[in-house]
Amino acid sequence: MASYDKTMATAASLAASLMLVRGLANELLPSEVREALSAALNSLRSRLTWQHTIVVEEKEGWSYNHVYSAVKAYLATRVGADANIGMQRLRVSSTESEAEKMVVSMEAGEEMPDVYEGAEFRWYLVTREVKGDPDSGTGAREVRSYEVSFHKRHKEKALKEYLPFIVATAKAIWDGERSLSIYMNQYSDEWNPMELQHPSTFETLAMDRKQKQSIIDDLDRFTKRKDYYRRIGKAWKRGYLLYGPPGTGKSSLIAAIANHLRFDIYDLELTGVESNSDLRKLLIAMNNRSILVVEDVDCTIELKQREEHDEDEEHAKSNLTRKKSEDKVTLSGLLNFVDGLWSTSGEEKIIIFTTNYKERLDHTLLRPGRMDMHIHMGYCTLEAFRILANNYHAIDSHETYPEIEELIKEVTVTPAEVAEVLMRNDDTDVALHDLVELLNSKKKDATEIKTENKPANEKKDADVIKTESMLVDEKKDGNEIKTESVQVEEKKDDIEVVLKNDSFTKDGSS
Repeated sequence: MASYDKTMATAASLAASLMLVRGLANELLPSEVREALSAALNSLRSRLTWQHTIVVEEKEGWSYNHVYSAVKAYLATRVGADANIGMQRLRVSSTESEAEKMVVSMEAGEEMPDVYEGAEFRWYLVTREVKGDPDSGTGAREVRSYEVSFHKRHKEKALKEYLPFIVATAKAIWDGERSLSIYMNQYSDEWNPMELQHPSTFETLAMDRKQKQSIIDDLDRFTKRKDYYRRIGKAWKRGYLLYGPPGTGKSSLIAAIANHLRFDIYDLELTGVESNSDLRKLLIAMNNRSILVVEDVDCTIELKQREEHDEDEEHAKSNLTRKKSEDKVTLSGLLNFVDGLWSTSGEEKIIIFTTNYKERLDHTLLRPGRMDMHIHMGYCTLEAFRILANNYHAIDSHETYPEIEELIKEVTVTPAEVAEVLMRNDDTDVALHDLVELLNSKKKDATEIKTENKPANEKKDADVIKTESMLVDEKKDGNEIKTESVQVEEKKDDIEVVLKNDSFTKDGSS
């Protein structure tokens, strides 16, 4: 006990001596000398200590510090690591919209170690209270910051590798967790957003696996080729054409693409756009990492080919009519964004056109560089049926499968029709037998239509044969008439020859 008291007395005496020296130095030494001594002492201290620290404040002025948010998100993923099992105090929070999702983070005063490429970093959450200003009416507030300490030899690694790694990791976390939005155009040149909650994914999409995988591979390759597009001098965008009968899953595929890439959707209704100028305003207002969708592009608006202009008709139009024509959305205006000068506004964009009738589209929309990948959305296949059955009833096989698969080979049914029947009843047996009835009904209807068309086709064939026969008869009659005419002409010529000969005989005899 006496030793402890002696130690404390010595420490107190030393502290008092240092304070006295500091006070005398402040009073006796000029400010220039004090600053030089302070700089020398700081330099000596930095050389003697091995530990360096980086401070990440929550705010910079009135703006939130993006790096602080990134560190918070990153460290939340490290709380459960083995090295941090000894943390005694943790902070848990959730939002009202996602009450079931809890976020675990550091509590003030706790220490969290982290290792990056062999270098150890130690994080601390520091809080301090800043007094308010009575004159301005502001009260006391809490200032929060993260501090990371490391060996001085890792300083360059911390600044150039570790912190950028944390920011990139946090971005990936946010992209995976943030809610997506779907935008609709209103008032001709403005977007109106709402939350996108479509659950479609590539795992649940009723499509053959090979086709799905080819789409996924193409999307993933596109998102990783920023430097490639910049090097070749092309806008960082990709175009997809989805075509096929109604109910084949075009909208579900678009939602699956958005969920896979974590891209927002901009659903462009061309009939609501009054002019090319308004269309341009809408398209350049899109965010990066987004999908532009124009559904039923063949029938939403009349888009005339750029090269098809009747000059005579143009000259005949009045100035008023020409002005109205210029105000309308044209194919040229749309193509200028797809692959013209305006296509470079923004980066990492997907453009998707859908149609039920590919053959109706202007060929200028279909060439590579505009629609890079054409995806046919066909009728339900055997593999698509199995995916739907697993989605709605969590089964891989059933006694009705052989019959259903044989019927699917014989009839045309869309995935939407199959899904609607499977959703009617939670009882798997009932739902699948209902599907068998639907397929048999379609088979019966197809047979009846074929039977009804058979007499018509036979009659048509008979009419064709009869017409051909009549043509042959007419040709034959024409040939006979021609032959008779020739014979009459020949007979006439013979008579003329005889008459001439008689005349010649008479003249000779006379």
